[in-house]
Amino acid sequence: MNFRTFSRQRMATRRAFLRGASVSLALPWLESLPLRSEETGKRVSRTPASEPPVRFACLYFSNGVEPAHWWAKPGVSGSAMSVGPGLSPMTPYLEDILFLRGLYNEQAVAHKSPHLGRIPNLLSGAWVSTDQNDIHVGKTMDQLMAQRIGDRTPVPSLVLGIEPTELRLEDGLSMLYGSCISWASERKPAMKEIYPSRVFDMLVGNGGERRFDRSILDEIQVDARHLRRRIGEGDRQKVEEYLESIRDLEKRIQRASREGRLEGWQPGLLTPDMPRPGDALPQNVPEHMKLMLDLIVLAFRMDKTRIVTCMLNNDLSQMNFGFLEGVRGSLHLDLTHNGRDPVREAMYLKTNQFHAQQFAYLVGRMKEIDEGGRSLLDSSLLLFCSNLFDGDRHQADQMPMLLAGRAGGSLKTGRVLDFLNLGGENRRACSLYLSLMDRMGVHVPRFGDADKRLPGV
Repeated sequence: MNFRTFSRQRMATRRAFLRGASVSLALPWLESLPLRSEETGKRVSRTPASEPPVRFACLYFSNGVEPAHWWAKPGVSGSAMSVGPGLSPMTPYLEDILFLRGLYNEQAVAHKSPHLGRIPNLLSGAWVSTDQNDIHVGKTMDQLMAQRIGDRTPVPSLVLGIEPTELRLEDGLSMLYGSCISWASERKPAMKEIYPSRVFDMLVGNGGERRFDRSILDEIQVDARHLRRRIGEGDRQKVEEYLESIRDLEKRIQRASREGRLEGWQPGLLTPDMPRPGDALPQNVPEHMKLMLDLIVLAFRMDKTRIVTCMLNNDLSQMNFGFLEGVRGSLHLDLTHNGRDPVREAMYLKTNQFHAQQFAYLVGRMKEIDEGGRSLLDSSLLLFCSNLFDGDRHQADQMPMLLAGRAGGSLKTGRVLDFLNLGGENRRACSLYLSLMDRMGVHVPRFGDADKRLPGV
């Protein structure tokens, strides 16, 4: 039974129309048409087709840092920068990172909620609604990029995490805010995946995907146009939106029909070099995190996506760090809110070092992978950050941030950039995001609370 017959037998309703058109596609990479600047309308130069594309990943850890141990100082007379104990795992990679001091989100500082008003806007700088019945924040920079350039890869973006999304209330606000740093729209988070097996299947496929028949698309187009003549103006607009999505599918099928890239840059990995993770959710935290980081590397190497966010913990995290030597009897939230107790401060430092170890692992793996004279790390931008600085004080007037990778050679690393003593207009995190998006080929005149790029980045 073809689609037209199906929809007419079931009555020409929007519900039947959508049900009949339920499909899923996994698509190969293809360079898009020339980019144009939103500001000038002029063509923007892109990475040459023979060079690897730039990738972006944000690795988030919750509840801030132990301030006395989180610092970096510029090198003297050509020597490498030095870092505090909280960043000691990054010591092998000091020439590959930028230490960013003093960046902040103004709306986060002004919010009355010390946690939930300061995490969902981490990557947007937007205001967070205080009405528990109105989930409202801003679209994040990763999802803006996914909207603009995500069609170049089979998966527009990966949104990953370790702890599940929570829906309970905390301080009168939804813990949805504390569980999501990636937001597809002002009211809709890009829900994260915490199962490594599902991420693997999303990237590689599990053999069960349905093949999409082009003739079905043709039938849908004809049937939708017939339906459009029989409905009201409001519904007609919805059908137009749906037809636009069908046109997008047609373009994707045309891309999928190309069996390979005949010229230009080729992904260095065509089949996965790691086994599929088991179906169960890992119960060992370090193992779980390592799997997710390995999957990020796999996704970048196979060019399945170029945009990733990964939450190592939720905000107000209940993660138990008893697996670390010397950390006993306290959950992560308790360690970060330590009242300056020396014993718990020392354990808090260990959790900071553990998080830095995860970032160091990702940086190290990507640095080892050659893509034709340039490492995967050199073709990437990796952001390591938290929404608070001093977790015990709920300090949001600066955020801990590290940037690794050289964005294809356009970014100089091995430096300390200190914005703390500059005026508020000159140390906005959203200025950083504008600069990062530029290097990803997404050029917008303004984002969040910033209309200027960050100097030095």
